[in-house]
Amino acid sequence: MSEMQNNWSTVAVAGHKCHVFEPSPASEHPDVVIYLHGVHLEELRDQPEFGRQFNRHGLRVICPVTHRSWWTDRICQEFDAAITAERYVLDRVVPHIAARWNCQPPQIALLGTSMGGQGALRLSYKHPALFPVVAAISPAIDYHQRLAEGTDETLPFMYHDEEDARQDTATLHVHPLNWPRHQFFCCDPEDHLWWNSADRLRMKLTSIGILFECDLETSAGGHGFDYYNAMSERAVNFIAAGLKNERLRLPTL
Repeated sequence: MSEMQNNWSTVAVAGHKCHVFEPSPASEHPDVVIYLHGVHLEELRDQPEFGRQFNRHGLRVICPVTHRSWWTDRICQEFDAAITAERYVLDRVVPHIAARWNCQPPQIALLGTSMGGQGALRLSYKHPALFPVVAAISPAIDYHQRLAEGTDETLPFMYHDEEDARQDTATLHVHPLNWPRHQFFCCDPEDHLWWNSADRLRMKLTSIGILFECDLETSAGGHGFDYYNAMSERAVNFIAAGLKNERLRLPTL
């Protein structure tokens, strides 16, 4: 059994599998990270570097499995015929976090890689009050391109066409007056599929004046877990700092 495997378990939330990480020891603060997986469904529990980073900060983590749903608010039959991946996170996973760990937004952060990276950004842009802390590694932001290329098996059943999908991408959900207070994204410059869309997001956020952090310069293997693991420390450090900042915020009247 590899390092950190004992910290992981699997639970069912509303009939769907979720992997759960319990740090040892856990932080005194009930902060939780929701990890959104990529299109190839790689499990984070097979990546001990992420476990080490979670453990270092005492962060609890839950990893829903929604198959190739692209974490959209569109029905993906491969995942569920009645609830979208987005609504599943909002209406099933968030209440499970509250019941299990007594944790409520805004003390829930989003972390995602590839398909999950764009999903984390889009969820936080649509619901910044719920998810003010987000980190995305190699986010596959312009996934509408996969429709044009015919390289995806689920997107054609969720969107009418490429433009329909483009209108639902994270970049199009950025609101100039309402955004997540702590956002970080990164992409390897050798990631030829997705770097350009991350750069376009960077330019849009900069032009609007939205605060964010990004790294589009560090190279560590292109697209995949070699790069994800290389960026895990920075991403998890950012999440831990953002959650701490949220705890210290004065309540609004």
